Amino acid sequence: MEHYVGLDVSLKLTAICIVDRTGKIVREGVVTSDPETIAAFIKSHAPHVARVGLEAGATSTWLWTELNKIGLPVICIDARHAKAVLKMQINKSDRNDAVGIARIMQCGWYKEVHVKDLDSHATKALLVSRALLVKIKRDLENQIRGLLKNLGLVIGRAKMNVFAARAAELAEARPELAAAVEPLLKAREAVGRQIADLDRKVMRLARNDAQVRRFMTAPGVGPITALCFLATIDDPTRFKRSRSVGAYVGLTTRRYASGEIDWTGRISKCGDAMLRTYLYEAANVLLTRIAAAAKAHWCRSPRNVVWAVRDPDHQDAFTRRGNGTEP
Repeated sequence: MEHYVGLDVSLKLTAICIVDRTGKIVREGVVTSDPETIAAFIKSHAPHVARVGLEAGATSTWLWTELNKIGLPVICIDARHAKAVLKMQINKSDRNDAVGIARIMQCGWYKEVHVKDLDSHATKALLVSRALLVKIKRDLENQIRGLLKNLGLVIGRAKMNVFAARAAELAEARPELAAAVEPLLKAREAVGRQIADLDRKVMRLARNDAQVRRFMTAPGVGPITALCFLATIDDPTRFKRSRSVGAYVGLTTRRYASGEIDWTGRISKCGDAMLRTYLYEAANVLLTRIAAAAKAHWCRSPRNVVWAVRDPDHQDAFTRRGNGTEP
């Protein structure tokens, strides 16, 4: 008899529920959130397991990868879909959530989430760390500007090392203010060194990846945008059409239609916010800073026509380029 397993995962413990094909509970339990311990429980109580389900979450990538290596048919499901089902239960608990996920697996009414490989997560972690340091540096600069502006000292427009020199020069006349500004300047300098180090790592990754170099041939697309796109998309073959990528990163409009009401709203802003931001910045650069002749030359290039043309009788152009099968 086939069995279906639901996992409700927390940082320390995981609630497990096993049901049969009719939805009857066969076994319940709580084990530590360790892949080997979870696999041992499932194999001992569900030898004919058909599906193992867990919600997308902070540790789902690690658990899915390890359970998949062990050989279990594990499926990561969309947390929003699972929430819509689980909220019908009167009592909320880890045990009841595991039962609900097991029955979702049993009836097959779920939306599977693609789990990216560890290399994509490592690349994305590098970009997230860089973005955080850039934000910290910007916040430090804004704080320094605010402290000086309170006393009528305006730094003005300053880039690179000019900012630190200008801020130090203005703070010299105010010893009481220098005590507050100097630590912030030192912190800004330290953060700037770490950003420069991460930039070198990003450039190294971009140079060693042919797909990233191909993305960078598009006007306005640099190594950071190209790497973020590659890490977010991960496997392009999972998209049937290139237009699905826009919906995946939240760039398509919302729609509400019911009876005589039918309206189209703003973009959905679903998916990865970082990639959506970088694509917006690249489009803005393309529209405002790239010469028209350069844009026309890139669009006329035979190597880039495939991005704009779709053949309904063959695999989508986006997928072909993503696989590296296009010349």
